[in-house]
Formats: sequence, structure tokens, C-alpha cells
Amino acid sequence: MSTPTGPVEPNERISYRTAYEDEHLLVVEKPTRLVSTPGVGHEHDTLLNGLMARYTKQLTNLGAVRDHGMLHRLDKETSGLLIVALNQKSYDGLREQFEQRKIKKFYWAITHKAPRESEGVIRKSMSDVVKRASRYTSTRTSRIDRNGKSAVTAYRVLHESALAALIEARPITGRLHQIRVHLDSVGAAVLGDRLYGPKIIREASPRLALHSHRLCFVHPVTGEEVDIRTAFPRDLRTTMKKMNLPRPELNPIERTSSESPEAITAPESDQ
Repeated sequence: MSTPTGPVEPNERISYRTAYEDEHLLVVEKPTRLVSTPGVGHEHDTLLNGLMARYTKQLTNLGAVRDHGMLHRLDKETSGLLIVALNQKSYDGLREQFEQRKIKKFYWAITHKAPRESEGVIRKSMSDVVKRASRYTSTRTSRIDRNGKSAVTAYRVLHESALAALIEARPITGRLHQIRVHLDSVGAAVLGDRLYGPKIIREASPRLALHSHRLCFVHPVTGEEVDIRTAFPRDLRTTMKKMNLPRPELNPIERTSSESPEAITAPESDQ
């Protein structure tokens, strides 16, 4: 994860929702089109800039060596939940859980159709593709590559219509654009994805129809199980209606398989 090495300028104009907060950590909901951490072209208008305005002391004390509390990030177009540490013990404990792949992350994705199998596990290695955009900037995408790093995504189809499908996906590994690339590889490209999938799906949604809706982890200080969930994002509800799909939190379905997203464990090692 790329994070700034110097001071992060606070920006109180940045909007986000706090889903959980205590003295040790936060779980915040990032809106779409908000960059997670500062970088070239986004030095002052990211989620971390907004967090720094409210939690200046805690995040400054953590410093760049601990990513200013940011344990992971979401793509600019992806919305949803992120964990932020507020002290050293919390950061180190959560970092260990991330490295051991014990933190469970669940996403909702609206796709242009369902995969052939209604649920399963996609195990397809991936590698990064870097293209130089200018002397100072470059773009990174990913592709399926049998010689790349191990990548595993569990998924299940929640609802399906003649126009689209609603999928819950759990990335076990953490590769760049993993869910987007994996779902596209099984014929279920995410609506609004302008990097992957066929051209027909790019204008099917006003933005990337991918939302991190649930995080499960062990609190690094209290040891308690934490399970944070969100509602389906408002800006995608019109798309859901157009695709004749119900909101998932209002129409839950029972899990029926040991291969469901909650049941999958991390691979022992990368390739």
C-alpha cells in the first residue's frame, strides 16, 4: 500500500461516515470517487486528509512508518468500509491479522450476468501491469497470469435477473483490482468498470458498482469479535432498480455451502 512519507495536510472538507469508533480504532465508510491516501494529483483531497483533520494527534503519532493508521485502502471508484488504527498497539495487532489474512472483507458487486456456478472460489494467479503515463506518473492494472502471485476470491450469487446479477465476494488475498479481474474472468464483469470487462458494461452504471459492505475481525486490544456492516449505497440503488434486483440487506438469503465466502480460509502461501 502506497502511503505518504511526509506530513499529511488536514482537510476538514472531506466527507466520510464513521461506522464504528472507540479509543483504539475506527471503521469508516468511504464514498465513491474519494481516493484513500495522498499521491500525485491527490495530495490534499483524500480520505486520509479528512481523517487527519479530526484525529490529528493520533495519526501524526503513528506516522508514516505505520501508514498514519491506514491499514488498507479501496480503489477510488469503490465505496465502503475501511479500518483505521488510532494507536500503535491497535495498528500492530491489526497489521498482524491482515498479514495472516484473518480479517474478513465482504463486497457487493452488481455484474452484467452471473457466473456459470452460483457460488464457488476463483483461484487464478495475477500480476500487475504498469504503464508510464508521464515522466512523473504511471497507471497500474492487473491481469490473470499463471506465473503471477496467488489470488483467491470466494463468491456467491445473491440475486439474479434477466439484466444483471448481484454477487457477494470475499477476497482472501489482496491483489490489485482482484475482485474486478476475477469476476470478469468468469464472465461476470462489474457494471461501470472502465478498466476491465466488455465495453457494454461501462455505461451500465454511473460508477463502479462495487461496495465493501462488511468487515469482520478480532479487536486488537479487547479481543472481542467485531462485525461491521453497511446498507447498500444510495447512489447505486437506482441501478439496482433498473436491473430488477432487490437490495441485499433487505432480502437476505441463507448460506448453503461450505464454499460460501465466510467459510473460505487463506491459502498457506503465495505462488
